Amino acid sequence: MAKTVRFHEYGGPEVLRLEDVEVGEPGPGELSIRVDAIGLNRAEVLFRSGHYIEPVKEFPAGLGAEAAGVVEAVGARVTGFEVGRPVSVVPAFSMNDYSVYAERAIVPAAAVVHRPDGLGAVEGAAVWMPYVTAYGALVEVGGMRAGDTVVLTAASSSVGLAAIQLARRVGAVPVATTRSRVKKDALLEAGAAEVIVTDEENVADRVLALTAGRGAEFVFDAVAGPGVVDLAKAVASGGTLFLYGAVSGQETPYPGFDLGMPALNIRTYTMHETTRDPERLRRAEAFVSSGLRTGAFQPTVDRTFNLDEIVAAHRYMEAGTQMGKIVVTVDH
Repeated sequence: MAKTVRFHEYGGPEVLRLEDVEVGEPGPGELSIRVDAIGLNRAEVLFRSGHYIEPVKEFPAGLGAEAAGVVEAVGARVTGFEVGRPVSVVPAFSMNDYSVYAERAIVPAAAVVHRPDGLGAVEGAAVWMPYVTAYGALVEVGGMRAGDTVVLTAASSSVGLAAIQLARRVGAVPVATTRSRVKKDALLEAGAAEVIVTDEENVADRVLALTAGRGAEFVFDAVAGPGVVDLAKAVASGGTLFLYGAVSGQETPYPGFDLGMPALNIRTYTMHETTRDPERLRRAEAFVSSGLRTGAFQPTVDRTFNLDEIVAAHRYMEAGTQMGKIVVTVDH
């Protein structure tokens, strides 16, 4: 039996329950993991509340798709992993099929990566979702290069902070946006070349000024909603506006256009585009591991909670005040 977080109905953080659940043995293509740390993501808030891109198929339901731990058992037809190996689980599956908010979890081996030497469990649960999301969109799909400018909304999120470091590593120019001045200095310290305070400044005007009228080659937006119309005005001719989240909770209009405006590409992105493609995930793992080894990538952990504090952890995540990743630790 393993203590496992489940919920029996949609609702707020209070619907989460810590229950004893039989884990069983890994089947073909699966691994059994002793979970030491869990990375929290907004997707879990949406899944728990019934607003995710897929509904819960059956209650009680589990949560979580990102964790770090140690391999405890290896299923049939799994190669490259052995018992005792430190690993991380990356979001590459439906939470209807697998979940990692638990002391122990069975996960598909295709969603597991080797944890680089020297990377602890807390950091190992904080690194893959942010960096693979940023890498998959901006480098794998977008082809971001040295000299490109990238505008990052929700820049104080774990993905936003990872994207700042990623842009720096490839020689691009990260421009962060934040609603108020509270996080401006922290974002500059985190590596942002410029910070735009959206409550005080017009994003498009500022980006055009910073780029000598060219605009940004990329906008990486986690907010969506009505603000997309203004963000589109900040994109350079032939540039790309990536929508990878919907933090605003509002309907996203398609920006109006006229034939005189610069060519603009708008596309949605989810990290499953990378994690569910073996070759893309292999390249992402190599890229992120390399950045970790050189020190170019340093995951930012805002705060940790224990597994029995999962309700408080979700409340803290919903408050939206964090700078970086929220991680839940598991005592054994």
